[in-house]
Amino acid sequence: MRNHPLSPQGQYPAAGLVRRLAAIFYDAFLSIALMMVVTLFYQQVVLRFFYGSEGLKAVAESGGLDIDPILSTLLLFSLFAFFAKFWTHNGQTLGMQVWGVRIQNDDGTAIDLWQALLRFLIAIMSWLALGLGYWWMLFDKKRRTWHDIYSESQIVQLPKNIHKK
Repeated sequence: MRNHPLSPQGQYPAAGLVRRLAAIFYDAFLSIALMMVVTLFYQQVVLRFFYGSEGLKAVAESGGLDIDPILSTLLLFSLFAFFAKFWTHNGQTLGMQVWGVRIQNDDGTAIDLWQALLRFLIAIMSWLALGLGYWWMLFDKKRRTWHDIYSESQIVQLPKNIHKK
């Protein structure tokens, strides 16, 4: 499947670390909200269906909901779906739109699902390494993070006037 071109087209500079972190901070709130909704649905609809109200209450009081690998997996897949949809569709999450940055291939096309998966997983590793994958861009000549490098994509800063007519 061919990647579709993103609009606007052009050569844009790499986005700086502060802008990237600001977009991440903004998207973190959306991610938390998504995880809350998924958790609420899972616990109040799915588990209630299997356990019943009293059974679910007993499981919760015994600590049985404290570590739930099914919920953890659902949350991970939900977060990936959220980011992958935005990244592969228009190259921007909501936080990226606010801060004027976009993810794209070198030729200005949207990334594909495989690239989104690589970005997602490597970004998690970057955070687990105390942010080293993000700080890497301060030393890279092309200002790339680990997930930029491994997914063969880039985060660019769009011009401020792209929405003005």
